[in-house]
Amino acid sequence: MAGAAMTTTFLAVIGGASLLAVTARRLHPGDRLPSLEGWALADRGLGAGWTWLLLGGTVYTAYTFTAVPGLAYGNGASAFFAVPYTVIVCPLAFVLLSRLWEVARRHGYITAADFVRGRYGSAPLALVVALTGILATMPYLALQLLGIRAVLTAGGLYPPGAAGDLAMVAVFAGLAVATYRHGLRAPTVISALKAVAVFVSLTGVCWLVLDRFGGPGGVFDGAARALGGTDAAHSPLVLTPGQQPAYATLALGSALALLMYPHVLTAGFAADGTRTLRKVSAGLPAWTALLALFGFLGIAALAAGVRAPAGGAEAAVPMLVDRLMPGPLAGLVFGSIVVGALVPAAVMSIAAATSFVRNVYVEYVHPTATPKRQVRVAKAVSLTAKLGAVAFVFGLRDQDAINLQLLGGVWILQVFPAVAVGLYTRWLHPRALLAGWAVGMAAGTYLVVREGFSSIVPLVAGSPEIYAGVAALVLNLAVAVAATPVLARLGVPRGPDATDLPSRPRAGRRPPTGANNA
Repeated sequence: MAGAAMTTTFLAVIGGASLLAVTARRLHPGDRLPSLEGWALADRGLGAGWTWLLLGGTVYTAYTFTAVPGLAYGNGASAFFAVPYTVIVCPLAFVLLSRLWEVARRHGYITAADFVRGRYGSAPLALVVALTGILATMPYLALQLLGIRAVLTAGGLYPPGAAGDLAMVAVFAGLAVATYRHGLRAPTVISALKAVAVFVSLTGVCWLVLDRFGGPGGVFDGAARALGGTDAAHSPLVLTPGQQPAYATLALGSALALLMYPHVLTAGFAADGTRTLRKVSAGLPAWTALLALFGFLGIAALAAGVRAPAGGAEAAVPMLVDRLMPGPLAGLVFGSIVVGALVPAAVMSIAAATSFVRNVYVEYVHPTATPKRQVRVAKAVSLTAKLGAVAFVFGLRDQDAINLQLLGGVWILQVFPAVAVGLYTRWLHPRALLAGWAVGMAAGTYLVVREGFSSIVPLVAGSPEIYAGVAALVLNLAVAVAATPVLARLGVPRGPDATDLPSRPRAGRRPPTGANNA
């Protein structure tokens, strides 16, 4: 009976998400000609509420909600790097995202590579920014499916064999159809259900945990004993001095990388103005608190004696939920996490498709493509990206997707100089930025692969471990800075600047006001 009740509640949540996706057509502002901006960015018309729901639902993925507590369950304190990392993102988004939105809105840019193309007048630099974004996004998209499968398996909702695979594909298919038809508006409306369901269900789970253990102290002491310590102060729940460089660089590097992902920029570009983005940036810590509570549940799983399968620590919280909660409430939690995967998966596929169309197809294949044709191609590529993610999950080991996603975080960080630094100065030469990008990509990949696909690496034997992405970024910037004066002395020409940003930072100058805030 409990299993039937859980399944019923789970299906009700998934059905609600599907119904909301159908209503996405109501967000259309009337009969407009089809355009890539309308399909991929909802005509840049989302207000503060919708943007907060969409951006939060995009940044905080279902895999994050299972991987962070899984890391806490397996490794203790180091998992909580995700909390300062997502806190650092908020002021960065307040400054960088709003400034980038101003330039993008004024010039009709839809992707970060569009901005790079206009800022530096360099098609090759724009191409590598676009391809890096697509390359980093695809394994991230596949991980959303892995998150769905982990939740369904832990809750006993994933039948063995082909039946389970078909069930997961069916859950994903509704989203694919809605995204194909309505673009970004589909995940936008689903994000409202995600927020309500996740916040409500997580509150219920945390209340049950605290009631069982008599408060947070009981949870942490129980987890410490499970890890072989005497109390929380003398266990892996506390960072050691040797872990602190890795923790700090991982938090900083992840924050810098996050805002370079195409799906995050796509959600931000859909806002209706810079004031909206600043309000949303100030409200994002509410999602960070949610993530911290998920990490706390990983500690609670240790305290409760949950035994996750070997190599499957991300199942710890779903197993805890299945143990503590009655069937209907457990179904609500599982449904919430699955819906939590649908929103970022949709935005990722849209972002990857938009980058391909704008910066590969139109730039190199069909420069005279009409807006209608661009939308048609973007829809096809978006659907192909989802099918590719499904094939990836079924065709390769889970660890392969995780390894590629770790590399993706290192890779996407290497576009930071071209995009973020370019917002404030054009001093760096585009060819120097290309050289820096190439060196950073090679160095970051080498470091991660050398350590067996661990993103925490020692630079040399015996040195403190740090995040490989930060090490590669430092090398990237060093090459770009060193090569710029050399190229200038050799008289290598730059491309024209199509933006109205200053070439160098100027004291006292205020950035121009966005069109929607005049």
